[in-house]
Amino acid sequence: MNIPLKSYYRLLAQYLRPQRTHVFWMALLLLLNIGLRLLNPQIMRFFIDTALNGGAMQTLVQAALLFLGVAVLGQALAVAATYFSERVAWTATNALRYDLTAHCLNLDLSFHKTRTPGELIERIDGDVDKLSSFFSRFTINIFGNALLMVGVLVMLFREDWRVGLALALFAGLGLTVLVRIRAFAIPFWERHREVVASFYGFLSEYLTATEDIAANGARGYVMQRFRTILREWLPIKLKADLAGYSMWMTNAGVFAIGTMLAFGLGGWLWLKGAVTLGAVYLIYNYTELLRDPIAQLRHQLTELQQAEASIKRINTLLTTSTRLTDGPQPSHVLPAGPLAVELTNVAFSYADEPDETVLDDLSFALQPGRVLGLLGRTGSGKSTLARLLLRLYDPTGGTLRVGGIEPSAVPLAAYRRRVGMVTQDVQLFQASVRDNLTFFDPTIPDAHIEEVLVDLGLGPWLHGLPSGLQSALAAGGAGLSAGQAQLLALARIFLTDPGLVIMDEASSRLDPATEMLLERAIDKLLHNRTAILIAHRLGTVQRADEILILEQGRIIEHDDRIVLAARPESRFAQLLRTGMAEVLA
Repeated sequence: MNIPLKSYYRLLAQYLRPQRTHVFWMALLLLLNIGLRLLNPQIMRFFIDTALNGGAMQTLVQAALLFLGVAVLGQALAVAATYFSERVAWTATNALRYDLTAHCLNLDLSFHKTRTPGELIERIDGDVDKLSSFFSRFTINIFGNALLMVGVLVMLFREDWRVGLALALFAGLGLTVLVRIRAFAIPFWERHREVVASFYGFLSEYLTATEDIAANGARGYVMQRFRTILREWLPIKLKADLAGYSMWMTNAGVFAIGTMLAFGLGGWLWLKGAVTLGAVYLIYNYTELLRDPIAQLRHQLTELQQAEASIKRINTLLTTSTRLTDGPQPSHVLPAGPLAVELTNVAFSYADEPDETVLDDLSFALQPGRVLGLLGRTGSGKSTLARLLLRLYDPTGGTLRVGGIEPSAVPLAAYRRRVGMVTQDVQLFQASVRDNLTFFDPTIPDAHIEEVLVDLGLGPWLHGLPSGLQSALAAGGAGLSAGQAQLLALARIFLTDPGLVIMDEASSRLDPATEMLLERAIDKLLHNRTAILIAHRLGTVQRADEILILEQGRIIEHDDRIVLAARPESRFAQLLRTGMAEVLA
């Protein structure tokens, strides 16, 4: 189904309004070029009739020079119009890419769980790329080509009303046929864009997992899946192309009829003595000029078919709302220093599985500056609780307060500056050391960054880099040891100075020497901060003041660590006797 015209107008108004000057010059140049295209056939008709009537050579030379001058000027105007149109297209599409990227980053985690990175890349880049012509020349070309058609028909009516009427009917018929079949290809192109998005999602997923695929001998499976997607893609692409070619074939038939009509009418009128031979050429030339706007309209309508599918998918993405909304007037500020954590009857279930409760009736309080050891088997809800505290999700029931304030009452960006997390899997970018640590924040002084790195034991590593903080890191942290990557993750937390830190067993995969360095850094990090440690090993929970054990989304034990350890019947004491790694696996 076609999308409403207001979707086009809204996009055009939003992204072309800041470029009003460039759009004006682009439109003016295109319109001047149309005027020159209408003028040149008149010059040619004058040249032919003058030559046949034995006109002066000087007059013929002047007409030829004028013809060449108009042609050269027309080309110059076309080049200048192309410059402005490409500039407008580049600026508009980049602005749209920016808005789409910012919108995706603002969406909650439930959205990203159902979308692959490759699919979102295709939405942000592939679909937007299809709108390049739509932003730059589409509206102006539609208007300009319509004006060129009107101008051609006016000129033909001036020559002979019968020629003008016949070719007006021809142009109207051709446009009607093109408009009638325009919507035919839209569903095919929409399906094609979906398959392309799925393909890039597949590539992103499996290229990211190259190491695991190689280690497990899964290359054959991946290539088989690759071939399956290509086989599914081919018939869809063929149908989309054939649907688009139907307009081209219709256009070719219309042009053939127009050429026959022009020669037939011109020859008949010349034989009757109603027009000169130059006028016959003029009729033919103007009929050929009609070919361009009809062809352009056909091409633009073909592009519109693809743009409609892209606009529909872009609008769907832009209208997807995040579930993490701030309050009507989010003016609260989290207090300075360590933050208290309080949960009252908190429940949570994922939106796509509302009947499956992940967390159920959680109630506990953690005083500022205390360290909580969070234990539980895989799937018990530890990571989900961490995501609620980071506000990647909001509870579906009950009340959660951090620093005495509900997170939704605090602006999201300000909240996340006061709550930090360190995980086993550190995400590093293909950027400088400084940008990786500050997330591209230029306001943090270099001296402060260097002080933090030295304090964490990374001084020798930093001083060994060729350009210090400006040295580039490879994507994914290639070239860094696991310990160095974890210490860089801790450095990020030190630079943001949060009041609540959540740690997911950051030292579980390190050698003893590096682990000792990291443990010292963690001790510094936890000083004068509230912390929640998702623990899998005995060494981690020994620094906890309190222990909380989850099982199937419910709290089965919560108390002071020393108290629980001294109580033989407690679950925590059982874990200590049995070995945490085995019991919590």
